[in-house]
Amino acid sequence: MDDEVRRVWDGNAQVWARHQAAGYDVTRDLYHNPTFFRFVGELTGKLVLDAGCGAGTTTREMVRRGMRVVGVDLSPKMIEEARDAEERGPLGIRYEVASIADMPWFADATFDAVLSTMVMMDCADYARAVAEGFRVLKPGGIFAYIVIHPCFAHDIHKWHRDEAGAVTGITVGTYLDQRQISDRWRFAAAPDTVEDEPFQGLYFHRTIAAYVNTLTDAGFTQVRMDEPAAPDAAVATEPRMSKFRLFPHALSVKAIKPED
Repeated sequence: MDDEVRRVWDGNAQVWARHQAAGYDVTRDLYHNPTFFRFVGELTGKLVLDAGCGAGTTTREMVRRGMRVVGVDLSPKMIEEARDAEERGPLGIRYEVASIADMPWFADATFDAVLSTMVMMDCADYARAVAEGFRVLKPGGIFAYIVIHPCFAHDIHKWHRDEAGAVTGITVGTYLDQRQISDRWRFAAAPDTVEDEPFQGLYFHRTIAAYVNTLTDAGFTQVRMDEPAAPDAAVATEPRMSKFRLFPHALSVKAIKPED
């Protein structure tokens, strides 16, 4: 499946990078990243692998937060966009083309932390990605990621709205049907113009138990989770995010590689 995932994200790369640079990815900027980095904790000065870095937008934020970062992504086109951004504004980031499930040129126990933002649900072989993350981490290192919350993701739910159109609740459907999902979508903040083509999505729906048990099976300990509500500042800036005060859009997971 890596080939299919690579094809999808190569096709998205140019529009994706342009839209993120234009500030249209407001859910990431205002909700996902702020809650995720608060959950992960202080990593200033640590060597971090951004697993599934895409066009490097969050990778660059990691550096601005004081981390030393290497970014990897399956999509050569995404890495081209990330390297172009690094050339325009150097932050000392190294980018490599690689599946996060297969990174043979990184030695064992290289990184202080492996972080991944909105990628693991796009990874065809999650168990292998977890095993690779475990391998490249130093003992005591952090493996942490944020994904779209599996209970409320993609086509398994239905919105409930009041007469004014505001979301009042949600019905969950086929949560236990772990499967591949394809769809097309766009950043809601992007203007409705011809150039703003929707992205193709390719996801691998997993239950929360599948996400967490795979970590413990790989040898991680001290696994913790967070189901963050949209921050007040996010709702104030983007009122449509108020529905994420009723149920979480994201699930964050953190685990520790045991000390030797």
